[in-house]
Amino acid sequence: MRWDRPPVDEATVSLPAWVRDAVDFTVPYERDEERMRLAIRLAHENVERGTGGPFGAAVFERGTGRLISVGVNSVVRLNNCTLHAEMVAYQLAQKRIASYTLAADGHPAHELFTSCEPCAMCLGATLWSGVSRVVIAASRDDAIAIGFDEGPVFAESFAYLRARGVVIVEGVLRDEGRAVLERYRALGGLVYNG
Repeated sequence: MRWDRPPVDEATVSLPAWVRDAVDFTVPYERDEERMRLAIRLAHENVERGTGGPFGAAVFERGTGRLISVGVNSVVRLNNCTLHAEMVAYQLAQKRIASYTLAADGHPAHELFTSCEPCAMCLGATLWSGVSRVVIAASRDDAIAIGFDEGPVFAESFAYLRARGVVIVEGVLRDEGRAVLERYRALGGLVYNG
């Protein structure tokens, strides 16, 4: 351990530089498959460019398909265990709309598309994020199969969200999401929490 470093009073949440050129924020993403393909492409690029783990996410306005924010797994790159793709997408979306909740008065409903089922932390944050819908590609079992520990996520976890009005849609383009996880394993990607 390094105890010779001074204390810090801030932490940075940022996307890799390639994201700005790879994502078009000016076009609406009209269908679920288009929105999910963006989340999966982010995960894929993060793996291929060596900037993080095999997870991508995006927050959209639910009705219009307007892209609000994206996130890629940045745990290792930014030395922060909380910077999963969903967490980054939530933080940047809330910063963009200038509200601590995506369900703020006067704002449209928002939804999260994620390349893999959220872990315990991200699922917990989903409740507080203000999204009204979560759409998932690869499953928890797919992530576990390559060595990731997704924490205590249970059927009751999803039931809790549903009971509070969050719509959960699972398995959209699951094979494409799972392929990114398999690619990460094939490249010898670091499993930082397994």
